[in-house]
Amino acid sequence: MANVELKKPLPSQDEQRDFYQKLRYKVQIWVEGKTGKGSKFLKYVMFAPDFFHLLAKLMLDGRIEAKSKSMIGAGILYFISPIDLMPEALLGPVGFADDVVVAVYIINTLLNKYPKEIIMSHWAGDEDLLVVVSRLADKGNKWASKLPASKMVKRYLK
Repeated sequence: MANVELKKPLPSQDEQRDFYQKLRYKVQIWVEGKTGKGSKFLKYVMFAPDFFHLLAKLMLDGRIEAKSKSMIGAGILYFISPIDLMPEALLGPVGFADDVVVAVYIINTLLNKYPKEIIMSHWAGDEDLLVVVSRLADKGNKWASKLPASKMVKRYLK
C-alpha cells in the first residue's frame, strides 16, 4: 500500500465529535419539527449521523480487512455524494433516508462477517445497534420493494 501524506491534518477527536454532535442535533431538530403522514418515517433519518460515524470509525479499524473497507468506503462516499437516489441538497435531511438504507445493508453485511463486538465498539447511537439494524433492515426491505426498480428486478428473476 502506498504511503500517502495528507495535505491537511485530520480533524482532532474533539473536532470530529463536535461535528458529529452538531449534525445529529440539526437532524433531530429538523425531524422534530415535521408532522403529518410521513413523519413516522423521518425518525429513521435520525440514524444517518450515527451510521456515518460508525462507517467512518470502521474504516479506521485495523481488524477490518481491505475488501470490507472498500465496501465501507463506498457507503461513506454514498453519504457524501451530491448525486444519489434522494439528494440531500434537494430534499433536506429526508434525503438521508436512502443513505440510511445503504448503511444498514453494509453494517448488516459486516455483522454477518465479523464478531459483533468489533462493530458495536464503534457505535455511538442511543439505541442498541443490533435492534436498530434489524428494525431498519425490515423497513428498508419494505421501502425498497415499493420502488419501480425492484419490480423490474423481480420480473427479471422469474
